[in-house]
Amino acid sequence: MRMVFGLVLIAGLALAGFAVYMAKGFISTSQAETAKLQAIADGMVDTVQVFVVKRKIKYGERLTKDDVKLVMWPVDSLPEGIYTHPPAEIEDGKPGISLFPKDSDKLRSVLRTMEVGEPVLTLKVTDPGKDAGITSRLTAGMRAFAIKVDVSSGVSGFLRPGDQVDVFWTGSTPGRDTNGNITKLIETAVRLVAIDQSANDDIGNTKVARTVTVEATPQQVAALAQAQGSGRLSLALVGTGDVADVGPIEVDQNQLLGIEAREVVRVEQQEACTIKTRRGAEVVVIDIPCTN
Repeated sequence: MRMVFGLVLIAGLALAGFAVYMAKGFISTSQAETAKLQAIADGMVDTVQVFVVKRKIKYGERLTKDDVKLVMWPVDSLPEGIYTHPPAEIEDGKPGISLFPKDSDKLRSVLRTMEVGEPVLTLKVTDPGKDAGITSRLTAGMRAFAIKVDVSSGVSGFLRPGDQVDVFWTGSTPGRDTNGNITKLIETAVRLVAIDQSANDDIGNTKVARTVTVEATPQQVAALAQAQGSGRLSLALVGTGDVADVGPIEVDQNQLLGIEAREVVRVEQQEACTIKTRRGAEVVVIDIPCTN
């Protein structure tokens, strides 16, 4: 009887040990799975639905709902001016801009060619119902002004809408003691909005323009009009992202050739005092000492 009791006790202890071993293995597995899920959760980022184009869309085309689709995009890396669904709130808590406004059938026009999968940004499309013309590219308060150019003054056809240029004036200044004309920088980093009659920045071939249209303030327009009417304008292309202050620039022919202007020395003439007297039919001039 004691032997049976001992065998039962041993069997019970063995089963208890096995149960503890199995429970320990289960707990370890559960902890590993929990840690794995936590690692996955830590690696997840907040996303939002954004509009991207489903096909290549060229300048001037109308953007329809069939041209776009929604994809998930990380919230922390949203480009500026992107269209989301629903429209993301702006800083003051108000709803953002909708790509397709409710209760409106007006469509936006494309300002820049977009490739497949490219997100739709505010700078790439017009307001609803507007065409892709020069007026849609102008900033509020700015004006469009056309400048005549040729192969030498227009940077040899390398200009595109959206580029920035410096404007130089060459002409003569009345009353100024210079040997020939002067060249002066009159405007810096002026943005181009059109080349000839096109505001399309997707230009495939190099083309020498006859006119370029720039965006300028009314004061700048007046200065450019005066400069264009009194001399010749030349453009210099500004590099992308270049914000350096070039300061005032003016060069005349003397500076260009290294000619130093001669100082004019004025010699004071001695004062001469005379009297005139008539001797018969002859008038005689006689020098006399000057008196103050």
